[in-house]
Amino acid sequence: MLKIEYDKDNLLQVIDRVVKKTMTMDMTWDWPCGVAYYGISEAYRVTKNEEYINLLKEWTDEYIALGLPNWTVNTCAMGHCMITLYEATNDEKYWDIVMSKVDYIRNKALRFGDNVLQHTVSVNNDFPEQAWADTLFMAAFFLLRVGVKLKDADMIDDALNQYYWHIQYLQEPSTSLWYHGYNNINKDHMSGFYWGRANAWAAYTMSQVSKRLPEPYLYPNYMEIDCALRDQLAALKLLQTNDGLWRTILDDEESYEEVSASCGIAAAMVTNQNPLHTKYIQKALGGILKNISEDGRVLNVSGGTAVMKDREGYRNVPKTWMQGWGQGLALSFLSALVDNSQKLF
Repeated sequence: MLKIEYDKDNLLQVIDRVVKKTMTMDMTWDWPCGVAYYGISEAYRVTKNEEYINLLKEWTDEYIALGLPNWTVNTCAMGHCMITLYEATNDEKYWDIVMSKVDYIRNKALRFGDNVLQHTVSVNNDFPEQAWADTLFMAAFFLLRVGVKLKDADMIDDALNQYYWHIQYLQEPSTSLWYHGYNNINKDHMSGFYWGRANAWAAYTMSQVSKRLPEPYLYPNYMEIDCALRDQLAALKLLQTNDGLWRTILDDEESYEEVSASCGIAAAMVTNQNPLHTKYIQKALGGILKNISEDGRVLNVSGGTAVMKDREGYRNVPKTWMQGWGQGLALSFLSALVDNSQKLF
C-alpha cells in the first residue's frame, strides 16, 4: 500500500464537513447529484458512518415520492448511489431503479459504431454520434458494477467495450492524454483540447476496473484499460503544478488550476497503487485540502462544461460556485486515502 502522510482524524473531519455541506445543495436527479452522492457513498463505505447513508436515504425517498425523471446517460450517474442504498438497506425499490437504468443503457440509449454509448444529457439527440469521457463515469462504470454484482458476463463485456472504444476515440497515443470528446460523424475531436476533468473521468473510472472486476486479467479489454491508465498517469504526473493541482486545460500554463479534475486524477493514482506516484499524491493532498473551506465547500471547481469551441471557452468557464461534481470527486479522493490507510494495518 502507498504511504501517504496525513492526520487521519483531521481527514475524517474534512470528509464529514464536505458530506454535510453537499447535502445542503438542492440538486436534482442528474449527473451533478450522481457524482456528489457517489462521493458520499464512498465516504460511507470507508467510514461506516450511518448518518451518511441515512442522509442519502432521506433525500432519495423524497425524490422517489415526487417522481423520477426520464433516463439519459447522465441521469444514470445516480445509479451508483442506488447500488449503495440497496446494499446498505436491502430495500428492493433501490435495486429496481438500478435495473431500470441498466435496461435503459442496454436497450434504449443511443449508440453508434461498435455499440458505443452516445453521450446524452437530455431525452433529445443532443450530440449525434459523439463520445465524451464523462460517459465512462455516468454509464460504463455503473454498468460494470452491476454486471459484476450479478455475475452477468454480457453486461460486463458491454461495459468493458465502452472503455475500449472510449480509449480508441479519446486517448491521444503520442501524449497519452485524453481529449474531451470525439465526433464520429466528422471523425475528429472537435476543438481538440486535453480538458482536465475529462482526464479525471477517464483515469478514475479506469482505475476502478481492476478493483471491482474479479480476475480482470482474463478479459482482453482489461489489458487495454490497464495500459491506457498506466500511460495516462505517467503523462499526468508531469503536468502537476507546483501547488499539487492540474489545470483545466492540462498542457496550457495560462489555464487555471481546477480542483475537481485534480481530485479525480489524484484518486486514480491512489487506487492504481503505483508507489512511484506517492510524491504526486502527497503534493495533491496538500493542494486539495487548501481548496476545501471550513464549511465543507470544495473551491475552484469549473462549471458544467460542454466541448467548448476554443481555448478561451475552456479558460473562461467560471469556477466561483460549489458544484456537485467537485464535492463528489473530492470525497472520492479523500475516501480513497482512508481506504488505503486501512489496508496498511
